[in-house]
Amino acid sequence: MRAALRRLGNVTGVLICAGLLGFAVYAQFDLHLDPCPLCIFQRIGIAALGLVFLAAAVHHPRRWGMRVYALLIVLVALATAGVAVRQIYLQHLPPGSVPSCGAPLSVMLQFMPVTSVIRKVLDGSGECSIVNWRFLGLAMSEWVLLWALALGLFGAGVNWRLGRVK
Repeated sequence: MRAALRRLGNVTGVLICAGLLGFAVYAQFDLHLDPCPLCIFQRIGIAALGLVFLAAAVHHPRRWGMRVYALLIVLVALATAGVAVRQIYLQHLPPGSVPSCGAPLSVMLQFMPVTSVIRKVLDGSGECSIVNWRFLGLAMSEWVLLWALALGLFGAGVNWRLGRVK
């Protein structure tokens, strides 16, 4: 019974991540909200989280393997939350102290090494500080933070707690 609940929980994690990414695509193409570089990194984090949930559901390990998936889910969730926190910080800076807008991500990837691009993106820029969508008073980056933390806790609970043998 616990094994079936654990697999169902991991599949649920995959579906939630797919739903979040689906909404991001909808927001980009139907609502015309172009993602900034930090938004793209948050999408990558949610996609990676979904892939770890998927691997845990498909692999369905026993004993210590469940704990490995729980830790991977928590680590990916915390990394995604960290990027969201960086964007939230930029969005709450006073207008004069926001870094200037940089080159688009695609241009940076063409002319700079990947490590430099990651460092530059995480520094943030002007377009990352713009809030052009809110739901229930929260910006998209704040929702990503909440979802990343919730999914991290959920994944840890499903793969750690349900994996315990009585």
